[in-house]
Amino acid sequence: MNHSVTAAWLYEHLADPQVAIADCRFSLADPQLGRQQYQSNHIPGAYYLDLNQDLSSPVGQHGGRHPLPNLTELAVKLSAMGITSQTRVVAYDDSRLAFAARLWWLLRYLGHERVAVLDGGFQGWLAAGYPVTADLPIAKAGEFIPIIQLGQVVDIEAVKARKDLPGVALVDAREGDRYRGEREPIDPVAGHIPGAVNYPWQEVTDDRGYLKPISEQQQRWQDLESSSEIIVYCGSGVTACVDLLALELAGISTGKLYAGSWSDWISH
Repeated sequence: MNHSVTAAWLYEHLADPQVAIADCRFSLADPQLGRQQYQSNHIPGAYYLDLNQDLSSPVGQHGGRHPLPNLTELAVKLSAMGITSQTRVVAYDDSRLAFAARLWWLLRYLGHERVAVLDGGFQGWLAAGYPVTADLPIAKAGEFIPIIQLGQVVDIEAVKARKDLPGVALVDAREGDRYRGEREPIDPVAGHIPGAVNYPWQEVTDDRGYLKPISEQQQRWQDLESSSEIIVYCGSGVTACVDLLALELAGISTGKLYAGSWSDWISH
């Protein structure tokens, strides 16, 4: 199944009962902004999923800044969007897939492969002249049954045990200056996990939020394509999902998420 859809495809499928749309817009600097933007205008029929409240669970001493959500609660929310095993889910944001990819990854972690991100995001939708609305969709009666894919995620013990093994690659998805420890705007400690290589998540898309061609995605990951396991992390397990999406686009299915990421690593 395709991991991305175009605005034109989504426009043609707006009335399709087997398509559910998730607005994942969010701002780390202003956690209310995404919801406010959604309430003023969004793609018709889209439901809002909030990074902090829906796609993460509350922060604890360990586990990082965006621990994985309570999966039972998330399944209830997905059901209210009308999602069943047959539904195709399309996720979008306006942050070069930073938050849409988190939902893409979470759904696959819950065993739902029929999920794609909207290429070009909300800006691309607006640029194409497609309609927006402030109308809020009503809850539906879906039945989302999670089938958790435990192998898709690793914790700090697994990272410590496996990161230096032959055939295992540890990927840091943050910007180069954060990876190198020259700048750290969020976490109390700068630097990266020893042994990690840097593949910044912003390189997956162009500056307008469109995915780079498959050939470029394949070329970017060619040094790691023979790895038996690719563990990806970022600051808190959110933008790492953009790299995991890119790996899938390149035809590489060995990627796993270190969900706690750097913010969990330094808490120990």
